[in-house]
Amino acid sequence: MSSPAKSASTSLDDTREKYLPSAAPTNQDTEKNAADHSAPTNPWDPSAFPDGGAEAWLVVLGCFCALFVSFGWIGAIGVFQEYYQLHQLKDYTPSQVSWIPAVEATVMFLGGSWVGRIQDLYGPRYLIYGGTFLHPFGLMMASLSTKYWHFILSQGIVSSIGASMVFYPSFACLATYFMKKRAAAFGLSAVGSSLGGILFPIMVIHLVEDIGYAWTMRACAFMIFGLLCISCFTIKSRIPPAKTPVKFMDFVKPLSELPFLLMTASMFFLFLGLFVPFIFISVEATVNGMSPLNSIYLVAVMNATSIVGRTLPAPLADKYGRFNVLIIMSWLTTLFTLAIWIPANTEAKRWVFSSFFGVSSGTLVSMSPALVAQISDVRQIGVRTGTMYTFVAIAVLIGNPVASSLVTDHHTNYRNLKIFAGCAMAIGSVLLMASRIAISGFKLKAKV
Repeated sequence: MSSPAKSASTSLDDTREKYLPSAAPTNQDTEKNAADHSAPTNPWDPSAFPDGGAEAWLVVLGCFCALFVSFGWIGAIGVFQEYYQLHQLKDYTPSQVSWIPAVEATVMFLGGSWVGRIQDLYGPRYLIYGGTFLHPFGLMMASLSTKYWHFILSQGIVSSIGASMVFYPSFACLATYFMKKRAAAFGLSAVGSSLGGILFPIMVIHLVEDIGYAWTMRACAFMIFGLLCISCFTIKSRIPPAKTPVKFMDFVKPLSELPFLLMTASMFFLFLGLFVPFIFISVEATVNGMSPLNSIYLVAVMNATSIVGRTLPAPLADKYGRFNVLIIMSWLTTLFTLAIWIPANTEAKRWVFSSFFGVSSGTLVSMSPALVAQISDVRQIGVRTGTMYTFVAIAVLIGNPVASSLVTDHHTNYRNLKIFAGCAMAIGSVLLMASRIAISGFKLKAKV
C-alpha cells in the first residue's frame, strides 16, 4: 500500500506532465515521425496548427473587429454610468444606475455558458450572424428608451447578448489557428477592445452634445454593424464542430481539475474588482472637482494604455510562460489600485493611475482566455472558456453594485470602494499563484 506522500507526489507529477511543455523529441521519435509523415495529420496535434498564413491572420482581423465592438463597448460603459446619473435617470441613486452597466457586462460574460457550447456543436457562423443583428438592435432600442427598465432590457440585456455571441467565438476560433504564437495572437486581437474602449467614450461624449443622445446611440450601432460585417466574412474555425450531446456536466467537469478550479476562482476575484475603476473613475473624479469632459478622458486613457498591456507582455508570455506573466501583472494591478488610486486626490494622480492601471489590466483581460486554452483540450476550449466566464459574469454582476453601496458622505467619498476593488484583486492574485503551483509545484523557473 502506497503512502499518502507518495500518492500526492505521483498526482503532482501527473499534473505537471499534463500541463507543462513536453521534453524535446528523441532520435527515435524523429525517425518515427518521419516514417509516419504520410499519415493524415490529427487537426488537434500541435504540429497541425499553422501559427500564421493568410487565413489565420484574417481570423485575427475578424477577431480584432469583434472585440472592438464587444469588449471595447463594455470597456466604455463607465461613460453611461455618469451620463444616466446626470440626465435620464437623475432620480435614481448611483447604486441603482450601476445595475445597468453591471447587467450589461454580466450578460455578455454569462453568454459564455451557452455560446461556448453552441460554438463547439455548430461552429461560429450562426452565432456571429445573430450577434451582428442583436448587438446593434439593442443599442437602437436604447436610443428610444426613457424608463429605467427600458435601459436594462435594451442596453443591458439585448445588446449584451449580441456582444457575447461575437466575443466568445472570436477567441475560440483564434485558438484553433495558433499554438506557439497563441498569446501574441490573442494580444493582437485584444488591441481591438482597447481601441473600442478609447473611441466609444470620446465618440459618445462629443456626439451627445452635437446630435443628442438618441442619434449618438444610433451612430454607434451603425459603426458596430459595419465592423461586425467584416467579422462575419473572416472568422471561422480550422477544426470542424463535433456533434456531441449537450450535458450540464460538460460545464461542471472542468472544475474537478485543481488547476482549472483555482484559475477560475482567481478570475472571479480579479474581475470582482477589475471593473470597478472602469465604471466609477469618471464619476469619482467629477464629484471631487474634475470637469465632466476630462473625467471621461480618464476612461479613454485607461483603454489607450491597455494596448501596451495587451501587446507587449504577450510575446513574453509565449517565451516565459503565460501564468508567470499574468501573475506579475495581476499583482501590479492590485498595487496600482491600493497605492495610487486610494490616495489620488488631484487630477495628476488620477491621470497616473489611469495610465498604469490600463497597462496591467489590459494584460489580465486579453490573456485570461489563453490560460484556459493552455490547460484545456482544444476541442473543449469553448465550453471551458464559458465555464470560466460564467464565474466572471457573477463577479461583475455583484462587484459594481456592492462597490457603489460602499460610497459614503452623500456619494462623494469613494475610499471604501477603492479598498474593496484592491482587496478583491489581491485575493485573485493569490489564487492565480496557487493555480500555478498546482501545475508546476514550487519551481520558480518553470515555464507555465
